Amino acid sequence: MTTHSPGPGFRPRAAVAMSRDAASAVLDPQSLGAFRRVCDLAPFPVLDDLSTPRARSVLADVDLLVTGWGCPRLDEDVLRAAPRLRAVVHTAGSVRGHVTEACWERGIEVSSAAAANALPVAEYTLAMILLTGKRVLERARDYRVSRERGNWLRTPRGVGNYRRTVGILSASLIGRRVVELLRPHDVDVLLHDPYVDEPDASALGVELVTLPELFARCDTVSVHAPLLPTTRGLVGRSLIDAMRPDAVLVNTSRGAVVDQDALTDAVTQGRIRAVLDVTDPEVLPPDHPLWDCDNALITPHLAGSEGNEWRRLADLALAETTRWASGAGFLHPVRRERLAFLA
Repeated sequence: MTTHSPGPGFRPRAAVAMSRDAASAVLDPQSLGAFRRVCDLAPFPVLDDLSTPRARSVLADVDLLVTGWGCPRLDEDVLRAAPRLRAVVHTAGSVRGHVTEACWERGIEVSSAAAANALPVAEYTLAMILLTGKRVLERARDYRVSRERGNWLRTPRGVGNYRRTVGILSASLIGRRVVELLRPHDVDVLLHDPYVDEPDASALGVELVTLPELFARCDTVSVHAPLLPTTRGLVGRSLIDAMRPDAVLVNTSRGAVVDQDALTDAVTQGRIRAVLDVTDPEVLPPDHPLWDCDNALITPHLAGSEGNEWRRLADLALAETTRWASGAGFLHPVRRERLAFLA
């Protein structure tokens, strides 16, 4: 079979491989039309099962796969059915669920929209840092009950965001975006990341500290570490117990990075506050004590891209497809050697 290299005039044959719900959410008609202008896109339905005769027929002729949530694993059997496949453009963040070792052995180039997905998570984090600094949620609840403003000149000095100390756990894509969004605000930012050195921390404008120091010194700690074997339970009881009274733990990473029992004890005892977009398990049991804690805000894993933010994922994937087809290469490549540090 004759193949052509990406470059001027090259029009790749492509297919969409993800769940039908994901395709419906991320790839609206306008996005699909834009993809069809730069590549020959296999007709829908999407490939949500790569073992079917139709899927094998489509795979036999594709140069590039546009993947998303629910994409089946691209294992050796699938790759044998896709002899021309040379690139995967993922419309979400992590590629761990579908890009296998066989893909790297084949030399398939991989791109991810993780950078696009990082922004709404960072925006959520910034909002929660500022809102909890002003104790907005608790004060709004009290106001709804009392229907009286009270004496605002007696506001405790611990309320507010001026010179608040914010700790960032992990200079991941999201962690770095949070640091960036915090720059216009009068807060002091500390960072713990064992893979960041002093020059990098200085360039970020943060103070590099040890993990125990991060939890002991900060008014708010925001968790952005990926869930890996080495980070499971990383935020343990000793770190949580070291947090300042009334400090806030924000977790938009993965629930299992934090010791759920230790966190529950600290929150139910009223020692700290928590904003949790993720928990362990992902949905807490109906009778879990955190549901009834006024000092805990639990949201249903909504910080990542949703609604109109899905368009940002599609736009990045389209830009990457266009670059690859032109021979320019990916702007947001996933490197095999970096997988051990990625979610």
